[in-house]
Amino acid sequence: MAESVSGDEDHIVVVGIGVEAPGGIDSPHEFWSALAESKELIGPFPRDREWPLEQLLSLGRNEGWTDVPDAGGFLRDAAEFDAAFFGITPREAVAMDPQQRVGMRVAWRAIEDAGLNPSALDDAVAGCWMGVTPLEYGPRMASVSEHSGYRMTGTTLGAVSGRISHSLGLIGPSISVDTSCASGLTALHQAAAAIRAGECDWALAGGVCVMGSPGMFFEFSKNHALSADGHCRAYAADTTGTLWGEGAGVVVLERESRARRLGHRIYARLLGSRVNHNGKGAPLAVPSAHAQERLIRDALAAAKVSADQIGLVEGHGTGTPVGDPLELTALTRMYGSPERERGAALGSVKSNIGHTQAAAGILGLIKMLLCGAHGHVVPSLWAENPTDAVDWTATSLRLATKFAPWEPVDGIRFGAVSAFGVAGTNAHAIVGMPVLEEEFDV
Repeated sequence: MAESVSGDEDHIVVVGIGVEAPGGIDSPHEFWSALAESKELIGPFPRDREWPLEQLLSLGRNEGWTDVPDAGGFLRDAAEFDAAFFGITPREAVAMDPQQRVGMRVAWRAIEDAGLNPSALDDAVAGCWMGVTPLEYGPRMASVSEHSGYRMTGTTLGAVSGRISHSLGLIGPSISVDTSCASGLTALHQAAAAIRAGECDWALAGGVCVMGSPGMFFEFSKNHALSADGHCRAYAADTTGTLWGEGAGVVVLERESRARRLGHRIYARLLGSRVNHNGKGAPLAVPSAHAQERLIRDALAAAKVSADQIGLVEGHGTGTPVGDPLELTALTRMYGSPERERGAALGSVKSNIGHTQAAAGILGLIKMLLCGAHGHVVPSLWAENPTDAVDWTATSLRLATKFAPWEPVDGIRFGAVSAFGVAGTNAHAIVGMPVLEEEFDV
C-alpha cells in the first residue's frame, strides 16, 4: 500500500495553508500552538454585530425551546477588512458578506505560505473552490437601504470564490460549493478532480463560515440540539448538543511533479477522496452510518490504502447525541479492527473551536496536516468521558486524550478526515504525510 505513495503516481499535494480561527488565530503556527496546548477557543457572543442578544439568551423561556448559552467560537476580526488592499470601495465592502472578506484574506495567506507572490498571478490557470453556506448577512435585497446596488454581488454565494479569483487574477474554474457542513471537503474533492482532469494547473480549495446572524443558534435551540453548557463535547457521554463556531481554511493544491519542479514545500499527498449521499429512508437531517461506512470504504479504495494504516482520524464529531453515535458506528467498523495492535486515534477540532459549518471539514484537514508536520497527535477536548454508544473495549479505535507521538507506517503518516452535511452529503479524504517532508517550521 505504501508503494503507491512513494512510487511513480503523480499525486495531488498540499503546498500551502491559510487559516483563520477563533481566539484571534490567523496563521498555521498559531493554530498549531492552540491545538497542541489543548486550548478551547470559545468566547461570548460578539457585542458589535447588533444581534438581538436579549431575545437570543432568553429563548429557553419559550415552550419547546432550550436555553442558549452565551458562547460560541467567534472570529475576533470578522468585521475588519482592508478594502483598499483588495481594490474594493468602502461602500461595496460593507455590503459584502463577511465570508467574502475573510475568504479573500485567508486565500492570500495560503498562497504566500506556498511560496508564491499573490500580487503576481494575473492570468494564472488556477482554480478556486470555496465551501460556503448562506448565513443571513445584511438587509434583504428587496428593500431600500444604503447597501442597495451592491446586494447582488454582496450576498451571492458564487462571489465567495469569485472575489478570490478576481482579486488574484486567476482564470481557471471558480466555484462556490454548498453541501452545508460538508462544503469544505467537497470543495477539496472537486478541486483535486479538476487538477487531475487538466482544467487548471493548480487550485485553491477551502471553506469559510462567518455568521451574519445568530440564526443557527435559534434553529438548534428549537431542535433541542444545541450545547447547554457552552462546550462542544465531541464523542463525550455528557454531551447535550453542538456549539456553533466560525473560521476559514484554504489550502493550495497542485500535482506533485509541479511542486517538486518549483521547489514548493509539500505538506501532504491527497491520496483519495469521495463524496456521497445518505439516500432516502431516514429524515433528511439524520445521518446514515451505512452511507458513511460506504463512503470510507470507497475513499480508502481510491487512495489504495488499508484501513489499518490510518493512524489518525479527524472525525466530524459535532457533539450531537444523535450524530456522534451513528458516526462512531461507521468509524469503528472501518477503522477499529480489534486485531490491530495499536488502533487509530480519533478526535474533532470542533472540541476546540466549535462547529464551523461550511469550514468544518477543511479546518479538520488543516489540523491533520499540522499534526503530520509536527509528528504528534493533539488531544481532543472532553474525551476523558467517552460516550457509551459504542463498546470501546471491542474496538482498536481510541479517542485522542493526550499530546502523543504519531508513529509513521513505512515512513508515511496516514490520516483520514470526515465531514457530513445536514442535507445528507458526506465527504471523506485520505492523506499521506511523508516523514521526510516534516522538517520545516509551521
